[in-house]
Amino acid sequence: MDYQTSLILATSTSSIFLLLIVFAVVMLVCRRRPPIENHPRRSLNFPDPDLNTETVTESFDPSICEISMAELTIATKNFSSDLIVGDGSFGLVYKAQLSNGVVVAVKKLDHDALQGFREFAAEMDTLGRLKHPNIVRILGYCISGLDRILIYEFLEKSSLDYWLHETDDENSPLTWPTRVNITRDVAKGLAYLHGLPKPIIHRDIKSSNVLLDSDFVAHIADFGLARRMDESRSHVSTQVAGTMGYMPPEYWEGNTAATVKADVYSFGVLMLELATRRRPNLTVFVDEKEVGLAQWAVIMVEQSRCYEMLDFGGVGGSEKGVEEYFRIACLCIKESTRERPTMNQVVELLEELCRLM
Repeated sequence: MDYQTSLILATSTSSIFLLLIVFAVVMLVCRRRPPIENHPRRSLNFPDPDLNTETVTESFDPSICEISMAELTIATKNFSSDLIVGDGSFGLVYKAQLSNGVVVAVKKLDHDALQGFREFAAEMDTLGRLKHPNIVRILGYCISGLDRILIYEFLEKSSLDYWLHETDDENSPLTWPTRVNITRDVAKGLAYLHGLPKPIIHRDIKSSNVLLDSDFVAHIADFGLARRMDESRSHVSTQVAGTMGYMPPEYWEGNTAATVKADVYSFGVLMLELATRRRPNLTVFVDEKEVGLAQWAVIMVEQSRCYEMLDFGGVGGSEKGVEEYFRIACLCIKESTRERPTMNQVVELLEELCRLM
């Protein structure tokens, strides 16, 4: 064997030996690292490496912890359909009792939809650090394979949509004062969001996204479409977000930039829905003309026919209070965004209304 051949063989042997050492070290490290579902509960203050759509980069309330899929499977009885209490955007919501006895709402996002991953990031990026009595609290999360699960506080009285559209009118606890209070609660929650250093636009205010506790105090929920505003005080979006009937007219004119005034419009529609018990996506006939709920309200207010819009006779309040309620709602649904009030102004108007009742 000549010198050149011996040198080549020696070099090759050394390279193979080094590769084997590197491979052994890598395997040892990988075997010692447990899967994410077996990690101890921890606060989510790091980006999710599996989430390639929108990453979560800021710190959160340290009380928010990771809960294992094993515990959630037991708590939801393997996500039994009998425990479904709601159908949120991009996922089902289950009522569950954790091992520590706490009753929670568990939202399992659709793992086969890209939007489900985005909603997980959006909810954690907003609810993860928001603290307000009229905004639902997030308690934990779960990441397991493709599954993304959010755990919220459980609110006993379900959604406002349920009480408006799925219960018997005669037995409804939604008295006129209760409805006004719910309106004020939602207004306070929105005013808080819009007043943050980096304002948050909810983009999907509607009755099914308003949850009620045992005292019928309202909490804004479902922040899957929420966005933070930049320095221009708007969020540039190429897609229309929201729900039919609640979306502002500027969306249909091609202006898809999300602003706080879009939330104000949706809130105004919610006020009308609360008072009339009519679904915003259904048309109404007035003077033999078919119009939307917002158009109908404007016409009726102009004709001083506010009481005809109520879904019940006596309201337990002064006539002035009813008229003022609809006046505030109509301010919120102005076609021009500049003519709509801010949510802080709406809160002030509703506080004054409560004093009139």
